[in-house]
Amino acid sequence: MAMFPPVFSTLFASTAVKALLGSAPLRVYAAGEAPQDVAKPYATYQTISGVPENYLGTLADMDGYTIQIDIYATTLSSVRAVADAIRTALEDVAYITSLREPPRDSPTNNFRYSMDVDYFTTR
Repeated sequence: MAMFPPVFSTLFASTAVKALLGSAPLRVYAAGEAPQDVAKPYATYQTISGVPENYLGTLADMDGYTIQIDIYATTLSSVRAVADAIRTALEDVAYITSLREPPRDSPTNNFRYSMDVDYFTTR
């Protein structure tokens, strides 16, 4: 659907992302959908906000979204490599607006990297 940002399909089209996150399946999941004990590294994404472009006298023809992407891995080098590949894949179609390397995720002790991405999709 054109209304929703093509996060998964954009990442699936990237050979660099597939080299790090597999392809059958690609370990990229909507937030809360990653299987229990999924192999690492993997990434999740969720919509933080969405706003239609509103006009007087006509319907919105574009929506703007902020998507948060979180990457989880067992090593710092792995989480950074995946973050770099995802950033490179998305920069052709969206704007990276925030990069965060929070402390290790508790209670799993996995490394985590987070970024926000702004998409504009036509309707």
